[in-house]
Amino acid sequence: MPDRTASPSMATAQESFRGFLDRLRGAKELVDIRQPVDIRHIATLVDQSSRALVFHDVIGYDMPVVSGIIRSRERAIMSMGCSTYAEIEQKLQHGIDHPIPPRYVETAPGKQVVRVGDDVDLFSLPIPMSSIYDGGPMITAGVTIARDPEFGINSGIYRFMVKEKNLTGIDIVTPNNMRLFAQRAYEAGRPCPISISIGTHPFEIMGSGFRAPLGVDEMAVAGGIRGAPVELAMCETIDLPCVADAEIVLEAEILPTGWTRPEGRFGEFTRLMGGLHWNPLVKVKALTMRGDALYYALHMPWENTWLAAPTRYQAIRRALKTAGVQIKDINVTLGGCAFWHAVISIRKQAGEGKNALLAALSVMDLKHVVVVDDDIDVFNPMDVEWAIATRVQGDRDVFVIPGARAKPLDPSLAVTPPGVVPTGAKVGIDATIGEDIPHERFERIAYAYADRAKIDDYLGGKADPAPAEGGSTTGRVAQLARKIFTLIENEPQYYQEIAAHFADYDFQTVARALGQLHEAEQLWQDARGRLCLRGSRFAAQPPSAKS
Repeated sequence: MPDRTASPSMATAQESFRGFLDRLRGAKELVDIRQPVDIRHIATLVDQSSRALVFHDVIGYDMPVVSGIIRSRERAIMSMGCSTYAEIEQKLQHGIDHPIPPRYVETAPGKQVVRVGDDVDLFSLPIPMSSIYDGGPMITAGVTIARDPEFGINSGIYRFMVKEKNLTGIDIVTPNNMRLFAQRAYEAGRPCPISISIGTHPFEIMGSGFRAPLGVDEMAVAGGIRGAPVELAMCETIDLPCVADAEIVLEAEILPTGWTRPEGRFGEFTRLMGGLHWNPLVKVKALTMRGDALYYALHMPWENTWLAAPTRYQAIRRALKTAGVQIKDINVTLGGCAFWHAVISIRKQAGEGKNALLAALSVMDLKHVVVVDDDIDVFNPMDVEWAIATRVQGDRDVFVIPGARAKPLDPSLAVTPPGVVPTGAKVGIDATIGEDIPHERFERIAYAYADRAKIDDYLGGKADPAPAEGGSTTGRVAQLARKIFTLIENEPQYYQEIAAHFADYDFQTVARALGQLHEAEQLWQDARGRLCLRGSRFAAQPPSAKS
């Protein structure tokens, strides 16, 4: 679908999580619910709401819950201080190209309350249930920071299912940098310290959601997106930073238990329930927070989608640029869960349809890619399907790459043992016009006089004037036939072009004059269907005459 322009006030580089909530509130994109609400109802209410929600009185808890803040295209646009959805990708690219290292601060609002050791009680946090099949309450919006002795800092967003008052799991079944850090720590027989910052600005969520290469600090990317350094503060019990502005911080360690404990199920970005995963355990050593902390519950699947998709756009654009392919537009479709399907229009040179497919299919976990010419609207599913229907031959234009690394959350894959990375197929469809196909086969229907004949004018009473040369007398028809003969002698013309050229004549006279030329066996057509003189250099020849 095309971009929808939003009109929020522009986010500033210094905007806080709470500042963003205030901006949503001012734009009537956030509603405060102050009456008592059962925590078991929160996810359902967020799912039904067109606006973000703050629940100020959650029964049995002292802390408000906010959810849905980036659950729509409009709010995602607002969160990045942009005016269109396409600008989010541009802002991400700017952050990648111009990272700003984080700034460390001595004090942080999230340290107004500090609970350590046995005083840690995750059950005191208002962590909502989500779907009816969930394995338990899950922390969904934690910006998680880890450090590897060799590869440095990594940040990401992961889910933590609460098991005990100070024990969770961490969902890292998908191959990524955090899983690598945890695996290396496990193999060394040591825990992997992590900080989990809950309630951060979407700038930090966007940055940590970007799959950066090893050694690249995602918080520096977040700073580049923000346009100012992300402020970090050191934790109390582990040698790691956390986001200073966060509402709540969990200081924890991934225990060296390996991928041996059941976790899940949980609603995924696929809009399906994920299966039971096998994951490590996480011991929470400290809980720090603001004195009036808000708990942010990121709502699946849509609140995960709108800021995740631009990371795919950026990666696809980079891969095709490296391949030397000129891109017109990209659509990472919602039907493909904003992760698995891309439609790409290119300004094609010979052979580049296939090159574009190979480059795009190398990106992340993309499964299916369609490449189209630049006359196709990638945001119009009917246009894309029409290109597939009219420009594709399966044996020539569809190819399957088996045995590629796949995402474990793909429900179409065979079940694999815990810890085994699944493989699957990638499919490319080259829906561009083939190099050996005449382009005139793809000239779309275009109706004559569309620039001047408007239905609203005629419904309003418009009447066309009668032609100056009216009446189809024999003499007038013969006179016009001679004029048409002269016109097409040197340049073939479409029937409509002839009718427009002789608009002073009524259409019946034009039709009769052309009929007279045909009857005299003087009229023919060229290979494109234009009218010309029989026997001229323009005249089309039947296939048998060419053989």
